Amino acid sequence: MYPEDLKYHKEHTWVKVSGKRATVGITFYAQESLGDIVYIDSPEIESDVEAGSELTQIESTKATSSVISPVSGTVLEFNEDLTDSPEVINEDPYHKGWIAVLEIADESELNGLMDASEYEKYLEEEVKLK
Repeated sequence: MYPEDLKYHKEHTWVKVSGKRATVGITFYAQESLGDIVYIDSPEIESDVEAGSELTQIESTKATSSVISPVSGTVLEFNEDLTDSPEVINEDPYHKGWIAVLEIADESELNGLMDASEYEKYLEEEVKLK
């Protein structure tokens, strides 16, 4: 369920790294918890974001939530398809439902993220706590 080629943040975002570029989205767990996604705010292109801080906001039928950036960097792209069809995040959170591409500021931050099996264990613990 959680792709092996991604890294995961405890705030339920994922990152796929290609050189200095990081594609960011929310996990299956996050989109499932949110319910039907109805809107996503476009992060400002060329803005800088810190790891662990808000990249953008996402609205669902249940709540408005922050999308937390798993790494620090500069926003290079926003998935414009989400403007008209934010529900794509529910349908395909790891491919068509990506949110933004960042230029990574500090590659060492990737070492603090979880791989797929670590994230699944984290979810088991988090769900038990709720």
